[in-house]
Amino acid sequence: MQPLAFSKELLPVGSRHDGERERPRAVSEYLVERLVLGGADKLCFVISPGKSDILEYYGGGVFSASVFYSVQPQAAGLCDAIFRALPLIADDEQVLVGLPDTIWFPDDGLARLPDGELSFLLFPVERPELFDAVVCDGAGTVREIQVKRADAASHWIWGAFKMPGAVLRELFHLWNARAQQDEYVGTLINAWLGGGGRAIGVAAGESYVDVGTVRGYREAVALLSDERFASHARL
Repeated sequence: MQPLAFSKELLPVGSRHDGERERPRAVSEYLVERLVLGGADKLCFVISPGKSDILEYYGGGVFSASVFYSVQPQAAGLCDAIFRALPLIADDEQVLVGLPDTIWFPDDGLARLPDGELSFLLFPVERPELFDAVVCDGAGTVREIQVKRADAASHWIWGAFKMPGAVLRELFHLWNARAQQDEYVGTLINAWLGGGGRAIGVAAGESYVDVGTVRGYREAVALLSDERFASHARL
């Protein structure tokens, strides 16, 4: 989506009502809303040094949640970004993770994930090779995450996930033990599973769009125009 005059996470997509006034909605607001609906009462935005406009936009709180910020000095991948929130997280807290340039439904999807274990909210897509496809057995146990593979064996991808803080800390220790070589969450989770870890996939997702490209932006506009989701998109 670049070059833009602002961070792509603030790209206006759709609208929302603020009292009696309708205003444009930043794409990242969809994730923020879904995190809060999933039970989050504090949010950590991991941003690069040049994205101070996100701090200015959200300030210290949004909806019913407090907002904190962590700076990722260099673009070192999603694993590095997620673990930068660890100082704010207790082992007994539930951690929700999502991507701020995506829009997905149902908006209460994260509330459908269980507490106490690593779980992925799964969405069906036509081109799983563009995402991280999740292969599960008949009981929903994750067997493998296939990161952007042309021969993906599943058309279900993860769009968000949840885990206890203690599990996030274990994943952090594993990441360090693997010399921080994992840029993608999927390869780290595969190592976790190979070492005896467990994760489940919950196929509760209906629609998922990555708004990080012009094509994705057009798909998002079409999705929000769909009568099935239009009322939810303007809360």
